Amino acid sequence: MSQSVKPSLKERQFALRESAILDAVDSFLARKGFDLMTMDEIAQEVGISKASLYKHFDSKELLAAATMTRLVERTLQVIAQQAQEDKPLDNLKALVAWSVREHLAGRMPTLPSTRSSIHEFMTRHDPYVRKLEALTEILGGWIIAAQALGQINPSLPGEVVLYTIYARPCDPVIDFLKMGGAFTDDEIVEAIVTTCFGGLQSRA
Repeated sequence: MSQSVKPSLKERQFALRESAILDAVDSFLARKGFDLMTMDEIAQEVGISKASLYKHFDSKELLAAATMTRLVERTLQVIAQQAQEDKPLDNLKALVAWSVREHLAGRMPTLPSTRSSIHEFMTRHDPYVRKLEALTEILGGWIIAAQALGQINPSLPGEVVLYTIYARPCDPVIDFLKMGGAFTDDEIVEAIVTTCFGGLQSRA
């Protein structure tokens, strides 16, 4: 039985630096978006030279794609740890709540707009596409199950529900509520989840 080879100190340092780079990109993409982010400011934020940054990622597009891929991987990990097989609506609500908390903590990079120069690159970045397909399949299954149970309007196309859920962590309402200072993070999370799945109409 073969033993796994432990990464060398140099390899561990490389991985830690790469993680720090992606953490910085998370923050910049959350605050500024792809088009306004520069490689110079990422290098400055991490405390490395621009040349060192290019040893990890040879373009701004690849840097953003790696960040978005890592986001989907984190989302899949959260699902694996928290999802309950027989509670599709609860799973969807929990995922939206988690994503809003990530946004409030500055760890939620903005999803690539169809008008952004990064959008076409992302659609051709295989690691991102494959992870996103896996996530979409899981969420699609929950949506179908919740509609079958009458928990989500069955007349709504599943694609509409899916994109609505994907859009919530990028909702500027989160930032406006945070900036206003009248609500705690928990209250903001609850408000976004409630309006996402219950709408604004009174249920009384």
